[in-house]
Amino acid sequence: MALSTTTSPVASDDIQETLLEFPDNRILIDLCGEFDRNLAQIEHSLGLQILRRGNQLAIIGNGDERGRAAAILQTLYQRLEAGRSIDAGDIDGELRMNSAAKNTGARDGDQMELFKGGRVEIKTRKKLVEPRTEAQKTYVKSLFENELAFGIGPAGTGKTYLAVAVGVSMFIGGHVDKIILSRPAVEAGERLGFLPGDMKDKVDPYMQPLYDALNDFLPGKQVAKLIEDKRIEIAPLAFMRGRTLSNAFVVLDEAQNATTMQMKMFLTRLGEGSRMVITGDRSQVDLPRGVQSGLRDAERLLGNISKISFNYFTSKDVVRHPLVAAIIEAYEADEAT
Repeated sequence: MALSTTTSPVASDDIQETLLEFPDNRILIDLCGEFDRNLAQIEHSLGLQILRRGNQLAIIGNGDERGRAAAILQTLYQRLEAGRSIDAGDIDGELRMNSAAKNTGARDGDQMELFKGGRVEIKTRKKLVEPRTEAQKTYVKSLFENELAFGIGPAGTGKTYLAVAVGVSMFIGGHVDKIILSRPAVEAGERLGFLPGDMKDKVDPYMQPLYDALNDFLPGKQVAKLIEDKRIEIAPLAFMRGRTLSNAFVVLDEAQNATTMQMKMFLTRLGEGSRMVITGDRSQVDLPRGVQSGLRDAERLLGNISKISFNYFTSKDVVRHPLVAAIIEAYEADEAT
């Protein structure tokens, strides 16, 4: 790909034009998207103009944003060259990450690979998963590097999704023998006994987000087979008592709803060769009034232990619908008043 930059102003001293030339016009069509919607997304986010001229894209705007747009378009084009697709989420991820750093040179064969711009990609059976914010990127790195890691922040920031992706990646790479996913069934309470079916039928609705994440990374039949063989376990937190979880990737989701005693019980299940991830949102505690959240206690008691990683997210890391971030910010502002 040839990149040339003109130095003459277009409308003012600050507005100039950067010209990108793409060798494969068919890939360029995919880069632009239907009705140039991919270009429109970048234009709207960076406040500039992108014009298509044959096999070239002219980026018109100020220097900083023009450079960002050029880097993003080049990265997305390379992604398409490699045979991968792009969608609005991928573009949003590039806009957030703006991968312009140098290749960090990860070793071949690593399950977590660092590519140009220091990007992180997690390999699963069905797709490659990429962090879309710097906080997510730091979080994923910490999951590979630490035996015990916490992910704390609001809904929609990818805490559980990325943790399950890393677990699947380590499982298919042979680094662990099983995946164990758990969460407190706080909403069920005593009502579990009145629900129809056996215990699995009663607790599965509370575990559904974990099933959804697994099915995103592994074929459905494989998930069912692995669950049948007990190489993947999805169970309420109460079922963890008395166990030692060895050679496993263990995730506790919705940890804000674990009591202090439950949290201590779960953390002390960690066995040899295992990794453990605790995720939660301190703003969504569903415990009865007066019952202390085990997640808050864990932060207070374990924060100074060097081999335990605490990773925090904010509304800026929300990767769901943009309204989710706005909703979270509104509630946070109200709580601050």
